[in-house]
Amino acid sequence: EAKHGGGKNGKKEGLSGSSFFTWFMVIALLGVWTSVAVVWFELVDYEEVLAKAKDFRYNLSEVLQGKLGIYDADGDGDFDVEDAKLLLGKYKHGTKPWKKLERDICNTLIASWIQSLIFKPLGYPVKKLKRMAGHSIRGSGHPGLKETSVPAQPISPASEETIQPAEKSYVDSELEEEIQSVLHEALHSQPVSYEYNTDVEHTLSDPEAPGDSELMLEDAVEHYAEPKHEEQTEAQDTVRRLGVGLEYAGVQVKFFADFRAQHKINAVGSYILRKKKPKLLNKFDKTIKAELDAAEKLRKKGKVEEALRAFETLVNQYPQSPRARYGKAQSEDDLAEKMRSNEMLQKAINTYDEVVSLPNVPSDLIKLSLKREADRQQFLGRMRGSLVTLQKLVQLFPSDTSFKNDLGVGYLLIGDNGNAKKVYEEVLSLAPNDGFAKVHYGFILKAENKIAESIPYLKEGLESGDPGTDDGRFYFHLGDALQRMGDKDAYKWYELGYQRGHFASVWQRSLYNVKGLKAQPWWTARETGYTELVKSLEKNWKLIRDEGLAVMDKKRSLFLPEDENLREKGDWSQFTLWQQGRKNENACKSVPKTCALLERFPEATGCRRGQIKYSVMHPGTHVWPHTGPTNCRLRMHLGLVIPKEGCRIRCAQDNRAWEEGKVLIFDDSFEHEVWQDAEDYRLIFIVDVWHPELTAQQRRTLPAI
Repeated sequence: EAKHGGGKNGKKEGLSGSSFFTWFMVIALLGVWTSVAVVWFELVDYEEVLAKAKDFRYNLSEVLQGKLGIYDADGDGDFDVEDAKLLLGKYKHGTKPWKKLERDICNTLIASWIQSLIFKPLGYPVKKLKRMAGHSIRGSGHPGLKETSVPAQPISPASEETIQPAEKSYVDSELEEEIQSVLHEALHSQPVSYEYNTDVEHTLSDPEAPGDSELMLEDAVEHYAEPKHEEQTEAQDTVRRLGVGLEYAGVQVKFFADFRAQHKINAVGSYILRKKKPKLLNKFDKTIKAELDAAEKLRKKGKVEEALRAFETLVNQYPQSPRARYGKAQSEDDLAEKMRSNEMLQKAINTYDEVVSLPNVPSDLIKLSLKREADRQQFLGRMRGSLVTLQKLVQLFPSDTSFKNDLGVGYLLIGDNGNAKKVYEEVLSLAPNDGFAKVHYGFILKAENKIAESIPYLKEGLESGDPGTDDGRFYFHLGDALQRMGDKDAYKWYELGYQRGHFASVWQRSLYNVKGLKAQPWWTARETGYTELVKSLEKNWKLIRDEGLAVMDKKRSLFLPEDENLREKGDWSQFTLWQQGRKNENACKSVPKTCALLERFPEATGCRRGQIKYSVMHPGTHVWPHTGPTNCRLRMHLGLVIPKEGCRIRCAQDNRAWEEGKVLIFDDSFEHEVWQDAEDYRLIFIVDVWHPELTAQQRRTLPAI
């Protein structure tokens, strides 16, 4: 019987290319346990396989270098992000040629990465490889393997200078650095030698290696694949580790695919190569770098007061130092947060502004200072001051569309949609594929009731995956626009918004929520705990009705048309008594008994996220499907004048009708819709109450809506 690759005639023959690749694929598919069998039963000629593997590795390296070379579009001798941009820019985004080229480039890069993992499984640092595998394995089927998901939308800070102690990063920064490092290495990897550290005890006793409860793939092989009574040859060990490398490669390829899909990284994207660190020091500041670093170290350690004193000393000693003054501003900023002091925050804002006025300030430092100044001004509610700062940024850096995008938001914050629209039109003329500009431009168009025009901008902006686009408001408004056009794709976007964590469910799409509150479309009085309020409303419904009708009958009606653009058609007006927990004294003079009745129920009059009002709807009215802004309230409808037929309300998937003198209770954070097809008007009384599960503390401190 032939052994070690021998043929039927007993002569030893070399493995053919096809048989090697067959064996290669078997190892890849069966992973660790196939590797164990190969080692244990000596099924192959290890020396020959090792030689073949080396040849294959070098051949693959040459092939990949050749493939990457054909993508060198700018003639600089290598392939990088700029090459990808040039190549992909030749085709319209999303077309078949664009997708094919994008796929080819990406596949080549993945292959380049695979080779660095398969053919140097221990040449690449074991600890780092094991740690990354621990982050990336998803449902691998191996017991004990650590499973960690990647956050839905990582935000890479411009530099460590901009990170404040109280702010949280959405992605593990060390993991991101390792990902970037591996990808960068894959692009520029060179052939490596097969020198492995086979010291099992050293690997297992490594202080950074996982414990027994987090057994990694390589540890499993070390424990179960090695017969302790038998010493392995170098070749046997190499083949075994090659199997481990293949398994790791499979894990890493899946991780890369998941990571790329989640973050919509086209071709090479921003995660392939490291970002350049902003230059914050001018020539003079480089001469005092040690002193600046010492002060900054205090700030990063959270010793805010000491850091502020250190930077103040530097500013006094070197008044023309931009970096020292910027450090002072950051320290004041940190201290303001620690003290919760608006006065200290204003000092920080002033100091950020001083940085820009100094001579020889690096452009990166100007950007960071003004951007942070604008952000802090917005935090204090000084929107117009922030707008001036953003305008200064745009004037100084007119080619940077990100600052124009921020300026557009600044205009939106003061309600100036017209100027915001002009800004985003300018951005899109310069950068037609800017996703951030698209979603905001679509948002403005929808606010102008240009529903059909808004849809492609909102949709393409969300599909771009650009930073700042994955926001619940844009999923909300795109779905709403599609609904109004009769497009059932609306619920696909609502579903995606739910999956991304923006909505509590496809039906419950409020954006200002408290987590953990009981959620259901319809409620009974007993479930709310507000039985006394419901009894009082139903007992006094005629009194409430008569006062409302008296207001309606006045020549100068106090009922105002609904102004939230919720009607498809018809006539719908309201008369408000309480808004955001504040009583409308003038309105209550017209319905004094009704207001006196309600004063006894603080769950209603004190609900700062709700209203108390009369609502009259005339025949032929349809209210679009919509949701309220928050899950912190429930809405009561008391029927006052209800036609016998033609009036109904849907909440989620359940339709109901009003009855005179009876209260309906629903959670208006769920999608609801109203039809008034009767022959006469419908009058109801609306009372919003706090969600019963909110604590007294939450009711006192939640901001008004």
